[in-house]
Amino acid sequence: MTLTFNREKYKELLTAYLPKLIKTEAENEQALGIVEDLMHRKRTPEEDELYQLLITLIEKFEQENYQPNQQNHPLSMLLFLLEESERSRDDLVAVLGNEDIVNNIVNGQEKINAEQARKLGEFFHVEPSLFTE
Repeated sequence: MTLTFNREKYKELLTAYLPKLIKTEAENEQALGIVEDLMHRKRTPEEDELYQLLITLIEKFEQENYQPNQQNHPLSMLLFLLEESERSRDDLVAVLGNEDIVNNIVNGQEKINAEQARKLGEFFHVEPSLFTE
C-alpha cells in the first residue's frame, strides 16, 4: 500500500509548526526538539516532509554559525542522526555492508560516496545530499 501525500495535512503541520529560516540559537533548539519528536515515531508522508525541511534548516543554521568556513558536514550530520535516532554503528554496518567502511567514515578517514549517501538517506529518511560535500 502506497501512502499518498495529503496537501491539507501538510498545510496543517506547517501552520502548527511555522518552520522558517533559523536565525537564533533558541529557534535552532526549538527546531531540534521538533525533529527529535518526529524522529522517534513512524512518520506520515506529511510529517516526513516537515522532518526533512527542518533538518535542512538546522543544517543551514549550523553551517553558518558553527563552522562557517566549511560548505557541508556530512559526518556531523551522520553522527547527529545516529545519536538522535538511538541507532548504533552496527545499524550502519547493516546499511553500508562493511564494518571497516563504517569505522573509516565515522573516524573521518573516508568520505561518504554517492551510493552510501543514497543508502543512508533511505535509512534515516532524509535527503542523501545531507551526506555529501
